[in-house]
Amino acid sequence: MSVSYKKLWHILIDRNMKKKDLEIKSGISHYQMCKLANDKDVTTDIIGAICTALNVTSDQIMEFVSNDDKGGVD
Repeated sequence: MSVSYKKLWHILIDRNMKKKDLEIKSGISHYQMCKLANDKDVTTDIIGAICTALNVTSDQIMEFVSNDDKGGVD
């Protein structure tokens, strides 16, 4: 299982926000944003900060997918 943040990127597009805007609004670091952009694991604190900033729940910004769905090999 891997995590996918595609839902988060769609929300940003819908709200006409850039990743940098989300960094500022949520108070997360550029390093954490890079991890999100590469579908890497982040702490629940980061997910919580993003959810609070965007007024959404975690299932609205992320989902778990099987490695077959991502086309990757782990």
